[in-house]
Amino acid sequence: MLALGLLAGGGALIGGQKRAAAQMKPATAPAKPRGQVVAGISQEPTVFNPLMPGSEVDQGVWWQLFSPLWHIDPQGRFVPDLAREVPSVANGGLSADGLTWKIRLRSDAKWHDGTPFTAEDVKYTLELINTPGFRVRNRIGHNLVRDIAIVAPDEIHWRMEGAYSPYLSILALTFMVPRHILAKADDPNTAPFNNRPIGTGPFRWGERVAGDNLLLQASESYHGAGPHLERVVFKYIPDLTALYTQFRTGQVDYLGIGGIPAHFAKEAESLKGRRISRSPTPFVEHIALNLEFGPFANKVVREALYLAMDKQARIDAIYYGLPVATESFLPRESWAFEPDLPVHRHDPARANALLDAAGWTRGANGIREKSGVRLSFANSTTTGNPGREQSQQLLQQDWRAIGAEMKISNMPAAVIWGDFWQKSKFESVTVGSNFMIGNDPDVTPRFSGKAIPAKQGAGLNTYQYQNAEMDKLLALGASQFDQRERKATYSQIQRMIREDLVLLPVYQSVMAEGLKEGLNGFAPNINCSSNCWNMRDWFWAS
Repeated sequence: MLALGLLAGGGALIGGQKRAAAQMKPATAPAKPRGQVVAGISQEPTVFNPLMPGSEVDQGVWWQLFSPLWHIDPQGRFVPDLAREVPSVANGGLSADGLTWKIRLRSDAKWHDGTPFTAEDVKYTLELINTPGFRVRNRIGHNLVRDIAIVAPDEIHWRMEGAYSPYLSILALTFMVPRHILAKADDPNTAPFNNRPIGTGPFRWGERVAGDNLLLQASESYHGAGPHLERVVFKYIPDLTALYTQFRTGQVDYLGIGGIPAHFAKEAESLKGRRISRSPTPFVEHIALNLEFGPFANKVVREALYLAMDKQARIDAIYYGLPVATESFLPRESWAFEPDLPVHRHDPARANALLDAAGWTRGANGIREKSGVRLSFANSTTTGNPGREQSQQLLQQDWRAIGAEMKISNMPAAVIWGDFWQKSKFESVTVGSNFMIGNDPDVTPRFSGKAIPAKQGAGLNTYQYQNAEMDKLLALGASQFDQRERKATYSQIQRMIREDLVLLPVYQSVMAEGLKEGLNGFAPNINCSSNCWNMRDWFWAS
């Protein structure tokens, strides 16, 4: 749920990216798979069972090997994949109360070993996810499934314990696994399948050279359109500068997932024979505040800190003008995004006036105090992230100017994202987060009063935010199936989070990705964890 890489974006840039995507997509693809793509990545994929915890690079591989029941396109629409149609009240797939689900499946899909895909595989996948002891990536939503019934080889029904509309999106990111293989394993956690998987996706397993590359080959039996490539090679190059150099010299055809470092983005746009896509991502960079830490419990302090923050200076000086300032935790491309939130302004004079009026007086060293409490706190992020470290230094200056002392206390990723983050032991953290579940805006795990891990709650509300009205809105939004009604609910939720300044939003990230001239079909998609999501559509112009 956390993103610690390049964060960048911009409304005008997004428009340019769309125009570039249109230019890269000719009318026709080859009748038979042809050629290969070398995809350069800075982290090595190591998790090949798509139900297990994995990173964005792992998920980029899963999209090639496996299929969900339906997926989400760049416009946020559900598109049938292994299912014949996406269930709805209108087509009879969902009951009006959202509790009964009826899924009709394709009858022509096959596993890479030739075995037919059936409802038995769907039932097995859902039951495996909920099996105690299985090392699963996510049980949210799945844990509500009850009474799974196979009606026919191509039809499956189940009942939900409670109406939960985000489950449509969760299933769009849940890849089906083969019952006829994994059910025979003594332990699915250690099954040979996990290192040489068999799926229903557009590409099948080829060969892996650990520490170097992974080769996937076109599946002749794929049930959908494509694939149009014979091979996909994921090339692992851990050094970002070396990775960019190989893209520049033509050894890498596509540089994504981690993206092109911001300081190379403009140069990359001038390279002959290369196209650069400034691809929006769902990650929102923000200052996470522990609302139960002394000064932060006071909303006036949060308002003053936000007014004193010079967002644009950070965007321009550190990220070369790539990020887009935001007020919401949702990306602009989300169907639920609320565009009319109050716009931040950099106003140190107003910040000082607020603190003066609230009784925060400056001490001898210029740091404010109130009732014996100093306006002093730590800010943490992962060590070894130059952009974040420079950003902290600018923020430190901004806040010192209004009498707030920010101390920098960075840590290795394994430390900061452990109990320090999960149990709200921090004071403030600089972090980028994806608040969505696929294309769904449900943020119950983030902002519900029952989702505070430090108070024995199950969720990700490490801000320790508690608001009874918010809890009611969250419950309403997660039970609604009409998108217009949900949009109104999540508009209220965004307004409340912005009004309360639960977090200090900075910008939405946009990743600079590179493609070699002639490579077609690339389509950035904020609703998937990887822009490799549709490699089945990629092809070389003849």
